[in-house]
Amino acid sequence: MADPGTTDSHPSIAQYERRALADLLLQAGPDAPTLCTGWLTRDLAAHLAVRERRMDATAGITFTPMAGYLASVQATYAQRPYDEVVRLVRDGPPWWSGFALPGADRLLNATEFFVHHEDVRRAQPGWEPRELPVAVQGALWSAVKGRARLSFRGADFGVTLARPDGETHVASEGEPTATLTGEPAELLLYLFGRRDHARVEVTGSPEALEALAQASLDV
Repeated sequence: MADPGTTDSHPSIAQYERRALADLLLQAGPDAPTLCTGWLTRDLAAHLAVRERRMDATAGITFTPMAGYLASVQATYAQRPYDEVVRLVRDGPPWWSGFALPGADRLLNATEFFVHHEDVRRAQPGWEPRELPVAVQGALWSAVKGRARLSFRGADFGVTLARPDGETHVASEGEPTATLTGEPAELLLYLFGRRDHARVEVTGSPEALEALAQASLDV
């Protein structure tokens, strides 16, 4: 996704969300719920640490035959001292990780850390959406449009994404058509499968709403 540039006083979205998530993980403790099915905070922290540090296992995220190995490595990390695992998340990838390549953090981690930050925030009682800077919402809007093309690539119905300011993006053409309206951050969470916790208004004919409800958003 497009990510505003980084300076000492203005970290990138990926850097800011990483730090904020690490702070929240420590505050919540190892046994707090998350929106990731079956994962407590200790499991989410382990996932993030393994993703950047165990390149031998991360193929299991998308390559099914290696999913068991990934789960085993991640379980081992989840059993380590929680503060230690959160520190690995905060410190970021080691120099030999693919995630340490120039530009990789900005390109690969902005949505990852934003979504997982909200996975912890929105699993707790009394949460409310954060007020995000215009530049951040703009960057997230770019991510939404890119994600939507993949999420609805096989849809046989129409999907239009709409921001409150009136800007729209056609994610899928066809009839019937469903419209998803919300701030870019909320639309992004919806597209990442957090439908019940995203502040998104869904409108359209009953047929369109049924088609959307049955659609898989997996990428």
